[in-house]
Amino acid sequence: MDRRGRGVAAALTLLTAIACGEKHPVKFTSLTAPVIALTHTRVVDGTGRPARDDQTLIVQGGKIAAIGKSGAVEIPKGARIRDLTGKTVLPGLVGMHEHLFYQIEREGSSPLVTSVPEAFAKLYLAAGVTTIRTAGTADFDGDLRVAQQIETGAQPGPAIDVTGPYLNAIGEKPSPDKVAQAVESAADQGATSFKAYTSLRSAELKAAIETAHKRGLRVTGHLCAVGYREAAALGIDNIEHGIILDTELYSGKKPDECPSQSDVLGEVMQMNVSDAAIQRTINDLVRRGVAVTSTLAVFESFTGRDHVIDPQIPALLASRLRTPFQAALKRQSDSKDDRRRSWAQLLHLEMAFERAFVAAGGRLMAGVDPTGWGGVIAGSGDQRELELLVEAGLTPEAAIKVATLNGATFLHKHETGTIDRDHRADLIIVRGDPTAHIGDIRNVEIVMKEGVGYDPAALRDSVTGSVGAYDFRLLLRWPANAIMGVLLLILAMQISRMGRRRGRHYYGDPWNIKGLPKHERKKAS
Repeated sequence: MDRRGRGVAAALTLLTAIACGEKHPVKFTSLTAPVIALTHTRVVDGTGRPARDDQTLIVQGGKIAAIGKSGAVEIPKGARIRDLTGKTVLPGLVGMHEHLFYQIEREGSSPLVTSVPEAFAKLYLAAGVTTIRTAGTADFDGDLRVAQQIETGAQPGPAIDVTGPYLNAIGEKPSPDKVAQAVESAADQGATSFKAYTSLRSAELKAAIETAHKRGLRVTGHLCAVGYREAAALGIDNIEHGIILDTELYSGKKPDECPSQSDVLGEVMQMNVSDAAIQRTINDLVRRGVAVTSTLAVFESFTGRDHVIDPQIPALLASRLRTPFQAALKRQSDSKDDRRRSWAQLLHLEMAFERAFVAAGGRLMAGVDPTGWGGVIAGSGDQRELELLVEAGLTPEAAIKVATLNGATFLHKHETGTIDRDHRADLIIVRGDPTAHIGDIRNVEIVMKEGVGYDPAALRDSVTGSVGAYDFRLLLRWPANAIMGVLLLILAMQISRMGRRRGRHYYGDPWNIKGLPKHERKKAS
């Protein structure tokens, strides 16, 4: 066989493997058995209650069959026993502002947005995130595909609640009918959540909420043209990011218009959580049952704080993304001190708001949001979020509840989010005690999803250097089947042309990373 023949044969083999998939990727598992006994462990159950020491859990059929004091729980004959002395078992994290794409800020142009569903799915799971909601998408079809592959066991990853394409304003005048049609279309394709975005106007937001609610689905929002109290009155279920982006707090807000983000942030940063306007917002959100998703890690990435950037990010990225990342990192390092101080002040206000919101009885949830300039990434950003919730004043147990049970309850996933008998065995086993030192949440030894224990190091190592690499499996989405994909590849080989993949730019600069805060600079001058 000549060189070209061998190349075609290799391509056929590769595409066949890709098309068929690998059932239950055993190479990533480290603890599997029909019955597993986790003994002598500390348990943080996700309810906010204090940890329980020296517990034994029996895992069978993907669920927790028994839990109780070690010695009082009967260990079934033949069970695989794992002694967890000195370790802690927690519920798998439920990430509520996650993406299966990664964004890097670029100077003078739109952000570089790259769809990375397979890689990020593994990074989430490696960090102990066993359920995610994709709060926005750059590749709706790709998100649906990966969610299905995970559900069937063809690849490892968290259970995915798939959010439809961003809901933005359509046309110069409000178009509620078109927004409603967009919701219906995405729901028909498999979307289970929706995200209202910055330009969506009041009538359009109302149409989106009513249409989703008729199908038993929920709507969250990164809002701007509509403020938080107005959205709550319209029936929105969830608001992303917290108080610092609430345009209703801005004195220059006009109905159905999204003001300059820098003007909003510059004015909001002068406020205190005790101010009447913020207290009214807290009361309205709590009274109407509107949840808030905390994304402290992405805000922190703008503050210039030491040691906030995960040092693993450059190693995880494909070579084509490393240069843009390093350039963005340098711009952050070179940014002016007043800009960093402004973001530090905004972060402090957001922390105070979230603490007050929880104290008032509000449902706070957590996520990483791997956007901004590129300083946060799937998985490790979720762990950092927990550390920041504790820094904000929540107890470790309360922070863990925010990141587990609160999100699971919101998603109506009542078999996960907490550790109890007959609940799904979605668990994290960590070395140490996160209730004494929340940073121990990073010491993940095993991640258990539906009773299968995964090796976090193997998951992470499998994507090292590949986040953002060109994915030639996209060829298989065009033809009706894999055979047509092979024919296209052969044709491409003959004419020496390969398909290029482009990130989909779905919005411009939501964090105003080029000019924060304009209002504050005007004051200083």
